[in-house]
Amino acid sequence: MEHVVSAYSTLRNPPEFDFPCELLDHRDSSHRNFFHHLSGLVGFVVDRGKRNMTSSLHAVVDHVQRVQHHFSFSLEPSEVPSIAQWCWASNSILLFPDGSLRDPSGNMLVDPKTGLASENAEIPYPTGAKARAARSAARLHELGIPTLDDLPPVVSEPEVSVRDADEVAWRILSLFIVAVRAESLASGKPIAVDRLREKSPMAFQSLTPNEQAFLGLDSPDEQAITNAVWRYEAMYALQWALGIHDELRFADKICDVPLVAQIMVDRPDNEFVTDARLRDASEILDALDLNQRMLWSARDAARHRRPAPAGIDGSV
Repeated sequence: MEHVVSAYSTLRNPPEFDFPCELLDHRDSSHRNFFHHLSGLVGFVVDRGKRNMTSSLHAVVDHVQRVQHHFSFSLEPSEVPSIAQWCWASNSILLFPDGSLRDPSGNMLVDPKTGLASENAEIPYPTGAKARAARSAARLHELGIPTLDDLPPVVSEPEVSVRDADEVAWRILSLFIVAVRAESLASGKPIAVDRLREKSPMAFQSLTPNEQAFLGLDSPDEQAITNAVWRYEAMYALQWALGIHDELRFADKICDVPLVAQIMVDRPDNEFVTDARLRDASEILDALDLNQRMLWSARDAARHRRPAPAGIDGSV
């Protein structure tokens, strides 16, 4: 009797099947029910919240949340071992007919009854992602910053879809207007939103709903103002992503706010957008992986009421 197996690949462009099977279904992120299906799979993995969130379950959930292709196929039981090579190449985990989730080699990632994983089970990651994580860990070890050995790598080049440079520039414009408004409120000299809109209409085109709500308040509370002022830090990171700063500074102190603001003041908004050029995705992912690990270390120190190692500022 044939097995019906589902494969969940995180790659943008997974390779063609190289094993004998009958393809029953293929859905990607453009399918209208795709993310609903993945949400249901996450619920299945954690047994609707009844299971304790172990590190292995968390890794499976993290994989599912990055999935970009879902394949369903049937094959003879004797052919099951032949799918391993394709699964590793496509960065896929498998759902078997018995309700178990398995790694590319068929090892148990989530037992359908207990939720437990076998000792030899391994969440797949693209080779480049694992190499990046190792480089980050080595760099942080040199700086005396401890991290978890099993902290997963961030998405890698075959998985990620980087925003267009002009879209990043539009977001920076919006972040700047929110930060300026917040800074003016914090100083007790509020700049009217209408005046900001007149000065920089383009900056109002890429606001998030939360930012729109903030700008719609005449007297936001103190915490909302503080949160909005921190948008300068986000601006700095995105300016770096556009190559405006030579390096992304170590996260032990806040960015040079006057410099970040002056860059925006000195250039017309339309020129800032049209001239935007994005760094290579590999550079951005290197910074993401390194800073994610530093963030974990800072939060771990705070949770245990210890000073953050190497002076890391977790808010940065």
